[in-house]
Amino acid sequence: MGLLDRFGIAHTVVGAHGGAGVRDKARAMAERTATLVRFARRERFDLAVAHGSTDQPVAARLADTPQVTMFDYEYAAAMHHTNGRFARRVLVPAAIPEWSLWRYGIRSPKLLRYAGLKEEYYLADHALDPGVRAELGLDDDTVTAVLRPPPEVTLYHRGLSNDVFAATLSRLLDDSEVQTVVLPRTEDQRRQLRGTRAIVPERPIDGPSLVAEADLVVSAGGTMNREAVALGVPAYTPFAGTMGAVDRRLIAEGRLRRLDAAGDVAVVPRDRTAPPPFRDPDVLLDLMLEAAR
Repeated sequence: MGLLDRFGIAHTVVGAHGGAGVRDKARAMAERTATLVRFARRERFDLAVAHGSTDQPVAARLADTPQVTMFDYEYAAAMHHTNGRFARRVLVPAAIPEWSLWRYGIRSPKLLRYAGLKEEYYLADHALDPGVRAELGLDDDTVTAVLRPPPEVTLYHRGLSNDVFAATLSRLLDDSEVQTVVLPRTEDQRRQLRGTRAIVPERPIDGPSLVAEADLVVSAGGTMNREAVALGVPAYTPFAGTMGAVDRRLIAEGRLRRLDAAGDVAVVPRDRTAPPPFRDPDVLLDLMLEAAR
C-alpha cells in the first residue's frame, strides 16, 4: 500500500496480513477471499492477475473471473496446492521444470512458461529514480550495500535459522567504508536496527531504484535479488530453505552468488558499464491476456 500511495496509484485495499501463525493466516485468507468475491462480482472484471496469491485464484473462480497466477518459487506447497488448482493459467519461468508442478495440478495447457526472469520484463520500462540517493542521504563515493532480512513470518522459511545473514549484516555495519541500507520486513526487525549504523528508510522506497544505485545486494528472499540480477548488480543469497530452480540456474550461470559465510561478500564498487539484460514486457503481457480470450 505504501508504494501505491508513493506513486499515486488508485487502489482498493482488501483485508490485511494474517501474521505468522498458521491459524491466523488461514482466518485472514478466508476473510480476504470472501471480500474479494463480493468485490469481483460487483465490478465484473475481465481478468485477474496475481503473483503468489492464495486468495485471488479462489475468489476469481467463485466470481467467474478468468485468473492468471504467477510464481517463481516452486516449493511453497501450501500456496501452490491452492492457486495451482483454481487458476485458469499459471505462468512460471522456464527454469522451473514442468514435472515439479504436477503435484499441484499444474500441467499443460494450463501451464505457460516464459524465458528469463519476471524482473527482466517489468523493469524494462520502469523509470528508475536516481533521487533515491539524496532521499536516503547516501554518499556518491562510498560503497553502498542493500540488505533485506529473511522472511521470518512466511511459512516456507519458518524454523530455519540464518546466522550467515546476521554475520554479514554485522560485518558490513562494522565497516566504516560501507554505507548499509537495510529494508526490514517487520517492526521487530526495525527496532533491532535502531542505534546501529544501518540506514533504514522511514517510508516505503522505490526498491528497483535503490537496487540500481547499490554496489551489492544481500537478500534472503527472492525478488530483490532477482531485481539486482536484472539490473546487473552483484547479488548474494543466504536463503536457508530449499533452493528453487530459478536461483539454482542463476547461481550456475554466475549471475547470483550463494552466501555461505560473511567473508564471501565482495565489498567493492560495481562495474556499471554492462547494459541490463531486459526483455520485452509485451511478451509477458500477451501470455497473461491469453487467459481472458
